[in-house]
Amino acid sequence: MMHNIITLGCSKNTVDSEVLMKQLQASGIDVVHDSNEPTETVIINTCGFIADAKEESVDTILNSVALKNVGKIKKIIVFGCLSERYAETLKKEIPEVDLWYGVHDLENIVAAAQATFKPELLTDRVLTTPSHYAYVKIAEGCNRRCSFCAIPLIRGKHLSKPVETILEESKRLVNNGVKELILISQDLTYYGIDLYGKQRLTELVDLLSEQSGAEWIRLHYTFPSGFPLPLLDLMRERTNICNYIDIPLQHINDKILKEMQRGIGTAGTIALLEEFRKRLPGAAIRTTFIVGFPGETEKAFMELADFVKSSQFDRMGVFTYSPEEQTAAFKKKDSIPQKVKNERAEYLMALQQEISLEKNRKKIGTTQKVLIDDLETPYYVGRTEYDSPEVDNTVLIKSSQPLSIGDFYTAKIVDADLYDLMAEVV
Repeated sequence: MMHNIITLGCSKNTVDSEVLMKQLQASGIDVVHDSNEPTETVIINTCGFIADAKEESVDTILNSVALKNVGKIKKIIVFGCLSERYAETLKKEIPEVDLWYGVHDLENIVAAAQATFKPELLTDRVLTTPSHYAYVKIAEGCNRRCSFCAIPLIRGKHLSKPVETILEESKRLVNNGVKELILISQDLTYYGIDLYGKQRLTELVDLLSEQSGAEWIRLHYTFPSGFPLPLLDLMRERTNICNYIDIPLQHINDKILKEMQRGIGTAGTIALLEEFRKRLPGAAIRTTFIVGFPGETEKAFMELADFVKSSQFDRMGVFTYSPEEQTAAFKKKDSIPQKVKNERAEYLMALQQEISLEKNRKKIGTTQKVLIDDLETPYYVGRTEYDSPEVDNTVLIKSSQPLSIGDFYTAKIVDADLYDLMAEVV
């Protein structure tokens, strides 16, 4: 019996699928991930974050239904964010799906796949990433109430994992060959408040830096309001914590930030960025912005564009606002045409391309520590500590000698374009 698990959405979903795969394998079930070959059972881990992600999830389900209708698949199980939020509607619209589950139904999914749930394996996984890096989810859910975001409605309240559990999982990953641990949750900076009564992210990262054995530790999804500044000092002191800050700012206009319920305004955001650059000079700052939020005037948008120019972010992504049912912003009139939203997004990304190219060109002639992720002939594809896999820049290396995937090399940057550095191993 072969099961194919298809994962859509974010890296938090990736971890959920990996945990599920370990549970199934422990019961002797053969499991593949994101396979294009039809299998007896397909288990789809869906995303329900924004309109495009929901559409991709529905399309993936319908593709499996088509294969089931011609006898190539016997059973379809759907779980994750989309089915957590829209299960009743989906059951009526797509009756060919055998079972629907939400985001907290691991035990039931394991049983539905004819396996035995083993709680002692919850810190163990089957990696779907390359074997040298892994995502480590330190919390579930979110207690923020950003007016545009449905995640708290889908995933529930913030629930930190105990420090001991995270450390055990991290050590196990490193013992199995992982060199880079990427810490993820909806909001890393809230870590510990629910469990210990105070922020414990800095203490957790300190412990992982000292005891996990990881060569790189990277932090994803920090929140600007209440950011723990001592974390920056720790990052500066420890060579195995990547000088990389991922912090979605979403906007800079005071009125829009207030309407978004971000808990921080223009002055606070600018002051935070100044602290980053003072305490951790040279760190790569990655952020995202939302354009077309209800009430975003041309003036408010241009304020954001000027902020992008002046802030010179190392990495940046832009989303167009998409109204999500039951969120606070859903009650506001979505009055900005999609064409205008798209134009604003394109304008910001054009600005960022110029910034990215200039920053990359300044690296020509420098030497960088590079982790090799893949071989795409004729190049080995790697990353510096300033880049996270799949979302950031890459280093392309031509080498007359074979390089090992998952190993670190010292490389000299010899050329650069918008999002890639060309390098030679020293």
